[in-house]
Amino acid sequence: MTPSNWYNIVPDLPTPPPPPLHPGTRQPVGPDDLAPLFPMELIGQEVSTERFVPIPQEVLDVYRLWRPTPLFRARRLEKSLGTPARIYYKYEGVSPAGSHKPNTAVPQAYYNAREGVRLLTTETGAGQWGSSLAFACAQFGLDCRIWMVRASYDQKPYRRSLMQVYGATVYASPSPMTGAGSKALADDPDSPGSLGIAISEAVEVAAATPEARYALGSVLNHVLMHQTVIGEEALTQLPEMPDLVIGCTGGGSNFAGLTFPFLREKLAGRIDTVFRAVEPTACPSFTKGVYAYDFGDTAGRTPLLKMHTLGHSFVPDPIHAGGLRYHGMAPLLSHMYELGLFEAVTRSQTECFEAGVRFARTEGILPAPEPTHALAETIAEALRCKETGEEKVILTALCGHGHFDLSAYDRHLAGQLEDHTLPQERIEQALTELPG
Repeated sequence: MTPSNWYNIVPDLPTPPPPPLHPGTRQPVGPDDLAPLFPMELIGQEVSTERFVPIPQEVLDVYRLWRPTPLFRARRLEKSLGTPARIYYKYEGVSPAGSHKPNTAVPQAYYNAREGVRLLTTETGAGQWGSSLAFACAQFGLDCRIWMVRASYDQKPYRRSLMQVYGATVYASPSPMTGAGSKALADDPDSPGSLGIAISEAVEVAAATPEARYALGSVLNHVLMHQTVIGEEALTQLPEMPDLVIGCTGGGSNFAGLTFPFLREKLAGRIDTVFRAVEPTACPSFTKGVYAYDFGDTAGRTPLLKMHTLGHSFVPDPIHAGGLRYHGMAPLLSHMYELGLFEAVTRSQTECFEAGVRFARTEGILPAPEPTHALAETIAEALRCKETGEEKVILTALCGHGHFDLSAYDRHLAGQLEDHTLPQERIEQALTELPG
């Protein structure tokens, strides 16, 4: 059953996360600083100290198109691995957009429409967020403009087509339409783009257009909170509590949505589960980034966020997991990582696609490239259990299907995908540009 409340983990943490800072004054940002970008209801949720926030009936009505999402035991995958581990996965690919992203797109569109906003701008990497916001805007009568990272814009034309079917206007980022995009193109006419650049473009247009606001698909507290419907449902669906919960991380919304309700239970002493975040070797913000105040975008238009970051000027290699190509990690998750509440590891592109193919051939569902990172780690853990004989219960989130990613699977099957391991000197160069 779909929960009637979102869960806010902040009141249950040992210490509160550091606040966003105004880049000019270095003082905590207030509602007036965020009002040009977000409606007041979402600003309130961003700083809420309430453990549970009611989900509006109008949002629940749209959620019912796909929620509750199914939870499956991966028996055929277990059998193929010969593991004593029991593997469960929560499948978010049944949503209209094919991923977990509508869980926050729908409430964001609803709150903006309720406050009289007429246009939402946003960025998208793999296209899952862009198609989700386009769908949500269609439900509430809003116009939608989306800056899609150039690498994904070229790799995934049918994601772009889906956004346009839902009524959105889609631009390749960097684009000549904005100051931020024009600067990026001047610096590198062949730029593959990045989420940081695309955010700059979307924020620039929203801030300059009175009837417009900006919507973000990950990173911020209210986004992570909206995603907790995933974990709340999983808590009621699981026949046994997990020993290990594994999720992929880019900005962090999928991982947070799955884990936060279980972390609540652990913080209360009711379970002893281990939590593990998995990120790409090409964009390892948890495992190789620094915990520091940085801009959420490339042009430096956002507030300063205390997060694990590779530097806001960092442009990742054009891996196919476009949703994981972000220079920073959600500030709330970054704070929790510093508190030692979960682990983080990396996985390479080829081993992730191998895991995706294995999952498709056993369980029948083709995963998006992003959750193949969690699947690769899940398979590795299940094989460790095979060696040790441990009967671990493993839970993961299959946060989207890969039907729009078949060109990437084609390249993998043809042996044309390359692994991208981030050289330390590239990290160090980007970190030199952190705000002082």
